[in-house]
Amino acid sequence: MAVKQTAGADQLGDFAPEFARLNDDVLFGEVWSREDKLSLRDRSLVTVVALMAQGLTDSSFKYHLLSAKNNGITKAEIAEILTHAAFYAGWPKAWAAFRMATEVWAEDNADDAKAEHENSMVFPIGRPNTGFAKYFIGRSYLAPLSTSQVGIFNVTFEPGCRNNWHVHHADKGGGQILVCVAGRGYYQEWGKPAQELHPGDVVNIPVGVKHWHGAAPDSWFSHLAVEVPGENGSNEWLEPVTDDVYSKLK
Repeated sequence: MAVKQTAGADQLGDFAPEFARLNDDVLFGEVWSREDKLSLRDRSLVTVVALMAQGLTDSSFKYHLLSAKNNGITKAEIAEILTHAAFYAGWPKAWAAFRMATEVWAEDNADDAKAEHENSMVFPIGRPNTGFAKYFIGRSYLAPLSTSQVGIFNVTFEPGCRNNWHVHHADKGGGQILVCVAGRGYYQEWGKPAQELHPGDVVNIPVGVKHWHGAAPDSWFSHLAVEVPGENGSNEWLEPVTDDVYSKLK
């Protein structure tokens, strides 16, 4: 399948139409599309190393890094490719290339951290917590563990994520218990200092207490949320935990 490229026509079509045609139709439309000779992955590898060797770490280099990622080169592989090339192309050129590569593969770093966090606990991380997303700053995930007798949910927060201030209500009984299972987080009641949470910590939250909980700025965090049975139970969601309040946590 031919590689579609229109950058030449878009940027130089009026100024240098023949150059634009050679770029879009020949370089990408023909050379890059000869997958029977070299795969797109291999062509990306060659191109990235050739550009790095010339010190051309500009927007075109970032484009080819993105293409390399899309063509299947992993974060570990690009790190090894640039490290190997550094001994032949030059150490300063490798530094420049790495600065741009870390941006392109940044999402993979986040995915790796998420996977490492999930592997550190016995409970699943679950699905994106879209149903309650409007009550959270940052992304959270929800895994229902028990929905009968007593509701038990594994709630996971990405670094910096926290829920809004909120209050549990009930006419009788009710409230919530948090059982921390992985990572590092915080729990805070209105008017009191924040409490740092670690795996094994348990927090009992009575009805009528305004509070919030979430992850530390530099750590994923998961806790089991155990719903204490009660009559006419409900949650009252309040204002977000501001950056000013959150930034004061140690």
